[in-house]
Amino acid sequence: MATIAEGASSTYISWLQTQAARGRRARDALEAWLEAERDQLPLWLPVALGGGTAVWFVLPDPAQWVAAMCALGAVALAAIAVGRHGRAGRSVAIGAAMAALGIALAWSRAESVAAPVLARPTIVTMTARVEGVEPLPARELVRLRLAPLAVESDTDRDAARPPPALPPRIRVNLAQSDMPADLGIGATIRLQARLMPPNAATVPGAYDFRRVAWFDRLGATGKGIAPVTVLTPGSGSNGLRAALAAHIEARLPGSEGGVAAALAAGDEGAISEVDSDAMRRSGLAHLLSVSGLHITAVVAGTIWAMTRLLALWPWLALRTRIPVIAAGFGALAAIGYTLLTGGQVPTARSCIAALLVLAALAMGREAITLRLVATGAFVVLLLWPEALMGPSFQLSFAAVATIVALHEQPRVKAWFMKRDEAWWRKATREVASLLLTGVMVEAALAPIALYHFHKSGLYGAFANIVAIPLTTFVIMPAEALALAFDAVGLGAPFWWVTGKALNLLLWVAHSAAGAPGSLAMLPAMPGGAYGLMIAGGLWVVLWRTRWRLAGIGPFAVGAFWALATPAPDLLVSGDGQHLAVRTPGGGVAMLRDRAGDYARDTMAENVGVDGGALLLSEQPFASCSRDACLATVASGGHTFRILATRSVYQLPIEQLVAACRSADIVVSDRRLPRTCTPKWLKLDALALRRTGGVAIALSSGQVVTVRSPGDRHPWIVSRSAAANPRGDPARGPAPGNNAADRRRDWPGRAGP
Repeated sequence: MATIAEGASSTYISWLQTQAARGRRARDALEAWLEAERDQLPLWLPVALGGGTAVWFVLPDPAQWVAAMCALGAVALAAIAVGRHGRAGRSVAIGAAMAALGIALAWSRAESVAAPVLARPTIVTMTARVEGVEPLPARELVRLRLAPLAVESDTDRDAARPPPALPPRIRVNLAQSDMPADLGIGATIRLQARLMPPNAATVPGAYDFRRVAWFDRLGATGKGIAPVTVLTPGSGSNGLRAALAAHIEARLPGSEGGVAAALAAGDEGAISEVDSDAMRRSGLAHLLSVSGLHITAVVAGTIWAMTRLLALWPWLALRTRIPVIAAGFGALAAIGYTLLTGGQVPTARSCIAALLVLAALAMGREAITLRLVATGAFVVLLLWPEALMGPSFQLSFAAVATIVALHEQPRVKAWFMKRDEAWWRKATREVASLLLTGVMVEAALAPIALYHFHKSGLYGAFANIVAIPLTTFVIMPAEALALAFDAVGLGAPFWWVTGKALNLLLWVAHSAAGAPGSLAMLPAMPGGAYGLMIAGGLWVVLWRTRWRLAGIGPFAVGAFWALATPAPDLLVSGDGQHLAVRTPGGGVAMLRDRAGDYARDTMAENVGVDGGALLLSEQPFASCSRDACLATVASGGHTFRILATRSVYQLPIEQLVAACRSADIVVSDRRLPRTCTPKWLKLDALALRRTGGVAIALSSGQVVTVRSPGDRHPWIVSRSAAANPRGDPARGPAPGNNAADRRRDWPGRAGP
């Protein structure tokens, strides 16, 4: 027995030694890989910081935020304890600490911008101070940012009820024809307005204005009602930016002037909806947002001009480094242009990157590198962590990182290196470089565009080959010269050139947008699929050794997940007024005949449909009256009866109860009686108040809601407390992603 025990012990010790040797080899291999990638490790600092920020937005409540920070702190301490002498341990510790910092920054930022939110929709007559004026000529509107001073009445409720308390900052749209001539920034005005709290996402996957408004400190939005009385005039001008935009639009009417104003002042209000949509569909919308391209043009133009002017002074030219001085003027131009265009986050982000490039040039370092991109992202996330969740941040940094990473590859460098060759070879090489860059950028941006907008232009690479050089080398210089020569009344020839070039730009946009198959549409994809694609893309871009190819795996899994996710058969808006049903032909039909363009476009895009929505009342599978619709929808071999109210009039209680009992799903924008008991889901005002907008896949019984269970983010808590102060329970589906196998009441029956 002793011999057997000794043999077993020896075998176990031998096995432990073998495992320890394998562990040492794996550790050595990991250390060798990280040593080979040591120059790339700093690039992951903003990724870790952004990952922590994303975790804060995804996790629902403070207890989980604290738990996540504690877990990350524990990981950092464990990594230091176990591998403090190795690069892997230090990297893990720093990454975990950065992620914990990202959670803390996002949380503190959300609390620091906290402001009251309007409790309920209301109509008020108020006195307010004007803090901002944004003309929108294409829509014949003027957008006012107001600070209410006093509320005089509340006309939508009982007169005995005291007037509502208004948030300190609100935004009101006013018809252009109702705008008083002397209304400017700083004015005190009296007006009546119809106000409502900032809207949450209409349906899952749609734009969440409520979150954006929270970080912008907006507590209400609405529409002003004429007349508007100016009690105290404001400044004669609405600022240099508005004056510049107005001057440009006066010289170039129509969308051409709107695009020119967007390029110079960041004001897109004069661009018609048709032209704006063409720019988006063609992949040229990035030209309208003041960002890297515009800052680069301003800085480059300033440096070019200052270098030549300073060179005319021999004493200075012989004693100083003129390029460095010119770079300083370029930095001042970048800062001034950023302030002129409103100091928005995309512009500030581009300004930071430009300043870093100029600093690198002044020190004699290589300027355009991935470290520069990472530094810019890190600074932006430190200052505005909420920017991470917006498409602007994601699109711009993805594009720049892709371009820099592509041209840092040795093989690509060799292909497109400048050399002494015939002009036609040089031109071919430049065109090929632009085409390759455009294709790679479009491939990198497609998942982001599909996630946020549910569509992506397929010809953007080809359109940008013409649009970017045209904008950089013709439109912006001509516009700058036109503005400069307007000072002496000689700008007309340059405005003519600018107008013709802008006409060509819009023609390119419409041609690319109208080409067959110009747009790829995709229904709202799961957040997990999007996260896998982003993680895989970052892995491929930021590493340099062959192990970067491992990122293709998660990217492919995420892409397959997104493509395999079926489009919802039914969409219900959070207020219950809008319902969209997928038709057998792949279109989408709306419940209300007079639904607005925004509701129609939102519903169609989230189902993955390019084109206008149809009317449910005109579909053969639906029977509609003025007050309600009953639709019979077949999906996945099953048949469902959907009842929805669509007017303000009450249905006879007996008919309503009978109709509810025969329906699988009932949808209404008002509270339905308890006796209304459908076979599966009851989505009335109380239920939708708890869930927000709802997307339903009938074939599987999957229900996706805008609001997650127990979500305690400040923009949700503030609105929920105001809208439902008594905490009334709402009957309906539990919020979240509820699959059919977790819903025993799903009526997955076949046949009619």
